[in-house]
Formats: sequence, C-alpha cells, structure tokens
Amino acid sequence: MVDPILLEVFKNRFSAIAEEMGVLLQRTSFSPNIKERRDFSCAIFDSEGDLVAQAAHIPVHLGSMPLSVKSAIESASFEEGDMVVLNDPYRGGSHLPDITVVAPVFIEGELRFFVANRAHHADVGGISSGSMPLSSSIFQEGIIIPPVKIMKRGKIDKEILSIIKTNTRTPEEREGDFLAQISANLTGIKRLKELVGKYSIQTVTFYMDALNKYSERIMRNKIKQIPDGTYTFTDYMEDDGLKNKDIKISVRIDIKGDEAVVDFSDSDKQTEGGINAVRAITVSAVYYVFRSLAGKDIPTNTGCFKPVKIITKKGTVVDCTHPSPVSAGNVETSQRIVDVVLGALSKALPEEIPAASQGTMNNITIGGINPDNGKPFTYYETIGGGMGGSSKGNGESAIQSHMTNTLNTPIEALEFEYPFIVEKYSIRKNSGGNGLFKGGSGIIRSIKILTDAEVTVISERRRIPPYGLFGGEPGEVGRNIVIHNGKKIVESSKFHRKLKKGDIIIIETPGGGGYGRPSS
Repeated sequence: MVDPILLEVFKNRFSAIAEEMGVLLQRTSFSPNIKERRDFSCAIFDSEGDLVAQAAHIPVHLGSMPLSVKSAIESASFEEGDMVVLNDPYRGGSHLPDITVVAPVFIEGELRFFVANRAHHADVGGISSGSMPLSSSIFQEGIIIPPVKIMKRGKIDKEILSIIKTNTRTPEEREGDFLAQISANLTGIKRLKELVGKYSIQTVTFYMDALNKYSERIMRNKIKQIPDGTYTFTDYMEDDGLKNKDIKISVRIDIKGDEAVVDFSDSDKQTEGGINAVRAITVSAVYYVFRSLAGKDIPTNTGCFKPVKIITKKGTVVDCTHPSPVSAGNVETSQRIVDVVLGALSKALPEEIPAASQGTMNNITIGGINPDNGKPFTYYETIGGGMGGSSKGNGESAIQSHMTNTLNTPIEALEFEYPFIVEKYSIRKNSGGNGLFKGGSGIIRSIKILTDAEVTVISERRRIPPYGLFGGEPGEVGRNIVIHNGKKIVESSKFHRKLKKGDIIIIETPGGGGYGRPSS
C-alpha cells in the first residue's frame, strides 16, 4: 500500500537529486552559457530509460532527453563507471550544441537507474561560430556525436574527448564543460545510492512506480476537465533562413474523456533551411503545454504524458528526416509549436490559456579572436521578451518564456568574458499588445563589438506578430539592427554577417499579445 507521506518524500527526494546535479553542473562549468545562463537540464531515469524526475530546468528537453537515454541504452553495453555522450538529433537529441551525457546506476551489481544531463555547448564546430548557422544540411551545423562511451569503468576516454575538442573553436571551454557534466552525473549516482541505502531498492522502485501512476492520474483528471471535442489552430514560421516564405504549423487536438490526441499531420513539409524540428522536439513542446496545465505540484515523469498521444508525419517541419538541418528547430520551431497548441486549447479553456508570448528565443551568436589573449571566442545567448496577457492579468515583461527557461548573461559577465561593450539593456516599453490585460514588453539589447567578428542571429516574430486572444491586440514584432561602418541596417529575422571592430548589433525583442477587449 502506498504511504502518502512517503510518496511526497520520494517525490521531493528524486527532484532534489536532479536539482543538486544541476547546481554542481552550473558551478563547475567553464562557459558563461552554462554557468551564467544555466542552459542545461538534469534528470533521473529508470533502467528502461523512462523519466523518473527532471529538475525545473529547460522545457525543450522534457520529451527529448528520455529518447537520448533510450538511444544510449540501445547502443551501449553498460558497466559500472561508464558514461555515454551523444548529441545526434535523430537519436533523441535536439540540435548539435545540446550534448547529453548518460550514466548508469548499479545497485549491488545490477543496473537499476540512469542519470543524465544535457547542456548547450557554445560551439561544436560547423560553418559559423557558435554552431547555430544558416544551414542547408545537418553536416554544416557541427560535429555529430552518436552514442559513444566518453567514460569506461571510471576513466575518461581521452581519444573520444580529443576528437570532440578538435572539432570545436574553443576546445578548453568544451573540456571544462564536459568535466562539469561528468561530475554532475557522479553526484546523481552517489545520491541515488545513498537513497537506496536508506530505504532499500524495493522501496525506492515501489515509490518510483507509484509516482508515475500518481502523475498519470492527475493528468487524466486534468484532461477530463477539458470539454470533449476537436480544436484546431494554425500559425506560421516566417522563413527558414534561406528562403523568405511562410511555413505552416497546424494542429488538431481531439479531447475524448481522459485522453488527448495531438495531430500535426497538416503541417508543411520540411524546409531547406534549419528550422526543422525532429519529432523529439515536437513531443517536448506538447508535453510542456500539458504539463503546465496540470499545475506545479505534479511530479514530472513518464506518467504525466501517458494520456497524451502525438501524431506527426515524417518529412514535415515538425518531424524531419535525416540529413535535414535542425539548428533552429529546437529553439524557434519549438516555440511556434507551443503557440499553436495553446491557440487550439484556448478555444476549450479560455480562462486558462494566455495570449501568445514573444514566440522566439532571439538567438545570437558572435565569434572571433579575442584581442586580449589571441584565442578564439564564441558567445551564444537567447534573449527574453514579453509574455502574453491572460485572464489572470498582464503578461510579464522582459522574460524568457515557454520552451526556454534560461537566465540572461549579466552585463558584467559578458564584458568580462568577451570583447564587447553592452551599450544598452532595457525594457522595450509598450511593445506588448493592448487588451483588457496587456501583453508584456520585450527587451532592447545593444552590443558593441571590440574586434572583427562574425554574427549569426536566428529569430522569429519579425513579420508575423504574437497573437492576441479574445479581442486582445497582437504584440509588436521584433527588430534586428546592425550598425556597420556607421550605417544602420535593418536585418531580416535570420542573418549572418561579418562585423568590424566598433560595429554595433541591436536586438529588439517582441512583446506578448493582449488578452480580451480593452475596457472603454
């Protein structure tokens, strides 16, 4: 029989282990993207690779990390002290900079759990600094790592590590981040063994299973509260980075009883440019929406998602095939998938669904040679914007929303680490849509480059604004501006450009949509 007190204890113990893994990863990493922005996720899995607990890190990793762990299980024969590394999007990954490290947990010689973490590395090679290029093939985006052991019986495989480092512009930083990922997994292993030592393997696995069933019951009860019916919504990506045309993402959600079927079959075909999402990303976006609907107290595990069936069509922008480029699918298309799922559900749950948030991560990468030390540098960041208004009030301003949960890079850290001067960092006032409840405002980030460099920006909502709901107005679109040789250039949503010393890049991010008709 399930003891409700112990159920709550184990819910918090499992999540606390994943959170502690994250704290150690963040504190021991080298790159500002992991140390300052916390662009990583940590989780615990059972022996089959099913999710037991994930820390409150990055939502876009929610559905894809279990697929990476399962891919590692299929590809490797694990022994005590082994760890597998991979980043292949077609084996459960997201995009190539997101590298996952998976470790088995043996209890009395038997494999009982896995721990894993995924971190965004600021460069993994490819045709442009930061490994977020305007690509036409995944082979242009960086080194592809299949599931391979980076640790064998407790010792790092220096040959594997050397191959990875040699294919990046910043090898010392990469090695430091890998060591941090390995250390995070070692902490997870230690804490799980301590938990088993205190309660026994039988008790731990019993409550692990009980928590999965508990989460499934909560999710089914939540879906039951959604009126039965069919709900549809369509929105568009603005372009794929190579061709300036709208790309449709369309969803049909069928609610029947305590189950939901989410069908993306009517979405457009995969594109030549890199906005394609592998199925793992689409799964993550759908899981995020339903997980959010269920409330904050539900444990995040495999049980949450059993009542949700996801249908995609191979060869589409939401389920692309190899070797389609995918660098922006993880960061941009995932946001639009969330927008269409929320848009459809707003017709069933008008009081619970907000208007569209900014709908982009405003990815910026800058790379070059640091004049202070003569070494290559790569800077990567996503920039927040406005959240949509809702029945509960105005949207938040200047915040990361939906599929990203990272922080910003503080000005002090940015200027210390890179040859930059941040000339402006402010709220983009009144950029949210008007309504009974207004959308939140975006951000203005202006960076002056102190050396010759190259910049890549991958963004969205520069032509098609974030939608309002129920009479609310859309949020303002964003703008990308480069001041090159003193001349102001308004760039498209996705661009790559060589910069000169003294050039300035300005990112103005979108506001959120308004909710409800404005009161007179």
